[in-house]
Amino acid sequence: MRRRRCSRTGCTSPAVATLTYVYADSTAVVGPLATYAEPHSYDLCERHAIRLTAPRGWDVVRHEGEFAEPEPSVDDLTALAEAVREAGRVDPPVEAAPAAPATGTGRRGHLRVVPGVTDE
Repeated sequence: MRRRRCSRTGCTSPAVATLTYVYADSTAVVGPLATYAEPHSYDLCERHAIRLTAPRGWDVVRHEGEFAEPEPSVDDLTALAEAVREAGRVDPPVEAAPAAPATGTGRRGHLRVVPGVTDE
């Protein structure tokens, strides 16, 4: 189970809050840590979640109460067990594909090898 870290550059503290923006309302929302990391949100540690400021004209809506690091869940343990199982799996060796003939037309994926014109 992998703990998420604060998104702020140089910060290695564990994330306990999620920051999202509502651009239409000029609002920054800092709430409890989201279950899953989203591409358009930012994970913050407690220090950065509390000290966050917004640009002039924007509002900040903050979670009331303390930010707590999430407890490991059954899903986290299941994901960890599956990752260990996958890492321990041994795949059979891949056999090399037969080489294309030196003359003639051969195909490799979406490309074709066309023989050159020879002067005879």
